Amino acid sequence: MKNIPQRLVLLFIIIASLTSCTQNFEEINADPNRPEQVNPGVILGQLQYRIVNNGVSAARNFTHELMQVDAPRASTSGQGLHRYIVNPGAGAWSGLYQNLTDIEDMYAIADRLKENNYKGIALIYKCWAYSILTDLYGDVPYSQAIKATEGNFKPAFDKQKDIYTQILKDLETANSLFDDTKALTYGGDLVYNANALTGGKNVGIQKWKKFANSLRLRLLLRLLKRDGELNIKEQLNGILADPAKYPTFTATADDAIFRYPGTFPYFNPYYNARTLDWREGTYFTEFFLEPLNAVQDPRRAVWAIPVTVNGTPVFRGIQSGYPTTLEYVVGQNSSYTDALKTLPQLGIMMTFAETEFIRAELALKGYSTGKTPKAHYEAGIASSMVQWGATLPAGFLNQKGVAYDAAAPAEKQLEQIMLQKYYAFFFVDYQSWFEKRRTGYPVLPRGTGIPAENKFPSRVPYPTYLQSLNPEGLSAAVASMGGDNSDIKVWWEK
Repeated sequence: MKNIPQRLVLLFIIIASLTSCTQNFEEINADPNRPEQVNPGVILGQLQYRIVNNGVSAARNFTHELMQVDAPRASTSGQGLHRYIVNPGAGAWSGLYQNLTDIEDMYAIADRLKENNYKGIALIYKCWAYSILTDLYGDVPYSQAIKATEGNFKPAFDKQKDIYTQILKDLETANSLFDDTKALTYGGDLVYNANALTGGKNVGIQKWKKFANSLRLRLLLRLLKRDGELNIKEQLNGILADPAKYPTFTATADDAIFRYPGTFPYFNPYYNARTLDWREGTYFTEFFLEPLNAVQDPRRAVWAIPVTVNGTPVFRGIQSGYPTTLEYVVGQNSSYTDALKTLPQLGIMMTFAETEFIRAELALKGYSTGKTPKAHYEAGIASSMVQWGATLPAGFLNQKGVAYDAAAPAEKQLEQIMLQKYYAFFFVDYQSWFEKRRTGYPVLPRGTGIPAENKFPSRVPYPTYLQSLNPEGLSAAVASMGGDNSDIKVWWEK
């Protein structure tokens, strides 16, 4: 045999080396911590974290100022929510629609995998998000939304009545989908930990089912004025009459709260907020603090920082809607405690306390809830205390300013219920504003710095970028609603 040239030997070695390097390439380079296919569990946890952050931020940056929970230390421009100036809102619009994309994906994947528990959870999040969107703006994209992959970049806006009709149907569907004998196959649940069975039952799934029906109670009450159009009373009675089929929250352990673990990446959205942004530029109002001070409400210490006046620590608030010439001195009024920035239970969607106040109002209106309005009212206060880690003082519910007056006219009883519901809505997205629009309560004092022409707002104007991104849909929606300013009332408020 002739000698093989050295350069050919080298070539054979290189080829052999390359061949051996490519064998089992995919197996060798596979990341064991990264799933090869997206499943509902992969989507769920991140979705839960991101979507609740929208609500927490909305409460702190919008609702609290508008509903006189707090007010800015200085406001010289004549603008501001505390003066009923509501600018076109893009934050909630873009934030919730982005999360709705994940919700739709999770539902579609769960449907393909025949995972009904994930489908039920997806429907709850979908209904929760769309109820906020439509209560904020009125008519919004719904039936044609989240269809960009199908080529629809300019969805039509659905009427609020049609949106609510489907939301209520979807919540009833979610109730029927849940199976508490099965764990979430792919895990991922960071709200109720429905990832495993306990004694053959999935307690987390039972709580998701309660959330579906509690949310439905919230929305049915909001639509009560529209009973003739959507059969609201019949649906309410159906839930109240059959708690086995339609279970709702029965304890604070059922609260729909994303509890921030305080580990990367699941931090409270205000975890790293600067002191200037968190509390030195904003103070609680007199309206918010004075009723709490009058009854020595223990939740004050959880929510607010006391200031020293004449050697005594007190919780002191400022005016809301004050004149532009007024400016409050730093550090002389109560603001948010730093502990709230790391408080796990700040990620609130809905609570047992809220459902008790819902039932108190329904009982007052003559619905059969199993208890008196007074009993539900007191349970609502007590459960709110537990939720916030405060201890209910002995005799607290019997003192003036708290004690329920069952002998008062129905409207006065409703006002009393709604004031305590207002406090229970602390850090709950936009709900206290929505309920104020529905009932008129609580009655907010009108600051002297609010121009006479400024009305208490009924909605948020549409984001201005829709004028270029979806002018046809926007134009039709504005025409349907009769305008696009904050004075326009949505369907259920008319």
